[in-house]
Amino acid sequence: MRIPMVDLAGQYRELKPTLEPMMAATLDAAQYILGPNVQAFEKEAAAYLGVKHAITCANGTDALHLALLAAGIGPGDEVISTPFTFIATAEAIAYVGAKTVFVDIDPHTFNLDVAQVERAITPKTRALLPVHLFGQPANLAPLQALAQQHGLRLIEDCAQSFGAAIGGRMSGSIGDVGAFSFFPSKNLGCYGDGGMVTTQSDAMAEKLRMLRNHGSKVRYYHDIIGYNSRLDELQAVVLRAKLPHIDHYNQQRRRVAHRYNAGLAGLGIQTPHEDGIGLHVYHQYTLLTDRREVIQKALADQQIASAIYYPVPLHQQKVFAAISAGQSFPVTESVAARCLSLPIYPELSDAAVDEICGVIRQALQA
Repeated sequence: MRIPMVDLAGQYRELKPTLEPMMAATLDAAQYILGPNVQAFEKEAAAYLGVKHAITCANGTDALHLALLAAGIGPGDEVISTPFTFIATAEAIAYVGAKTVFVDIDPHTFNLDVAQVERAITPKTRALLPVHLFGQPANLAPLQALAQQHGLRLIEDCAQSFGAAIGGRMSGSIGDVGAFSFFPSKNLGCYGDGGMVTTQSDAMAEKLRMLRNHGSKVRYYHDIIGYNSRLDELQAVVLRAKLPHIDHYNQQRRRVAHRYNAGLAGLGIQTPHEDGIGLHVYHQYTLLTDRREVIQKALADQQIASAIYYPVPLHQQKVFAAISAGQSFPVTESVAARCLSLPIYPELSDAAVDEICGVIRQALQA
């Protein structure tokens, strides 16, 4: 059977009875920019995440950019982050004129290696920017302690971790500010681009609302240079329809992941690690194998999708050559050379997971 990486059409069919009347009502109301559904979603998301403020914006990259600006990060500053993530994390740091200082990752969680973060702090360091990669929450307690010790901002990249919890607290509620993406394939995704920034700080929230809307609190009065980065009303409708289901979606992702773990046991594959510190919500199911090409070909022959996240670490990208010349991060480079992500989404059946595992098992035992 053909198995995609994600089945957005299947999820839409389940949501259709709820979503279409909401869409029709929104089109009739004709309030498309910062309308009532955007405002309602911000309140509902803030309540779910346990934060005082949730400020939506146009996309996840903008969320990171605005979060850094609100945190006061700018030219000459250094921000410590990971080389094993989507480029948006480091792009946003560059947008504000700061420098990304890459440090290597933990070989099990693929998140920042806390010991190396501590060694990388300099007088120019102004923020730590951990990524909750693939839905695995970063170990924030020691990072938070380091931030407090050195007077740094802690900015969470939550693009892949909506609904992931750390010690009973949601990702995006622990640092000074959190940045979310609602790209369609995310655990909570809209039908286009969307993003959100969370904070407990009234002052940061006020600045974020201005930054996303041309630096304005009152229409046609502009206090700072801002941006045009607003979540549109129709995307807010989609997110409001999906938000009540997010815990179920994440539970189903965990079901799929644990079935993969059982089905791939004994094959010499490193399956995703759960460190027990936080609740992994499996935005991706990413394994490590020395026989990646063999597995990919076998899956493709059966019309089963797979993907490599990420084939080239950020410190090896041409765009960051100037800031990472001569640097090597052995764990990151090893993971990038061996990682492979399998299909995972809430609607993926046990039978489909078993088929995928069977194809991989046959390929490796041939």
